[in-house]
Amino acid sequence: MKNIDEILAMAQNVQSELEKAQANLDTIEVEGASGGGLVKVKASAKGRIIGIAIDDSLMVASEKQMLEDLLTAAFNDARAKADAVSGTEMSKMTSGLQLPPGFKLPF
Repeated sequence: MKNIDEILAMAQNVQSELEKAQANLDTIEVEGASGGGLVKVKASAKGRIIGIAIDDSLMVASEKQMLEDLLTAAFNDARAKADAVSGTEMSKMTSGLQLPPGFKLPF
C-alpha cells in the first residue's frame, strides 16, 4: 500500500488535471442544428452557448411556433454534442492517470 504522501500527491495531480481539462472544454466548439440547418446553435463543450443562427425564411410571425420548436431541437442537439465531446475529452485525461482500482472521479 502506498503511503499517505503518495496518495495526497496523486489526489493533487488528479485535481490539477481535472482543472486543466475543464478549462479546455470551454475552448472546444460544437454546433447543433435543426430544420436541415435552418437553425444552428454554437456552444462550447462545457455547454456555454456561443451563438445562434436563424435562416431568414423563418422570420415570419406565422412561423413562430415552428421557429420555437427548431430552436429547442437545435439547443438539444448542441447540448448532446457538447456532452459527447466532454465525455471523450475527460476520458482521454483520465486514461493517463494511474488511479487505484475502483477509484471513481466525480463526472
